[in-house]
Amino acid sequence: MDWQQLLDGYVAMVDWPGASFWREVSDANREALVLLSTRDPEVWYRSASNTIFNVFENPPPGLEEWFGRAVPKMFSERFCGDLQNPAAMMEAFERHNAEVRAGVPAERLLEWTPTAGWEPICERLGLDVPDEPFPLTNTTNDTRAILGLPAI
Repeated sequence: MDWQQLLDGYVAMVDWPGASFWREVSDANREALVLLSTRDPEVWYRSASNTIFNVFENPPPGLEEWFGRAVPKMFSERFCGDLQNPAAMMEAFERHNAEVRAGVPAERLLEWTPTAGWEPICERLGLDVPDEPFPLTNTTNDTRAILGLPAI
């Protein structure tokens, strides 16, 4: 895979499916900062099972091939396919984080949580901290609304 060509025109990659290729993208971009967004595994599983896992089971019209087949297959191969098994999913989450920690040199790795805000990211990138608050987007209910699911 030519990661430079695939990501041409972009300066960052976030979330899935890109995160499943963290090792390949990191290897192709040896100077890039790798931001490992961490949180409590139970909180992560609760959030994921209330949001994105629903897309796999009920893909939006016209996206059945991508979200109904391709993404779940990749998720299964690169993470864990047992979406209904909290223990297996949380174990995969912790394994993923451990693999990133072991696979990225410390000088290129930033472990971060959204509550930490702009400061750690800006500091590592040598950028000024924006005057605006760190954005809070993709909440559980925001995502559920996009998916046409009721709020919880």
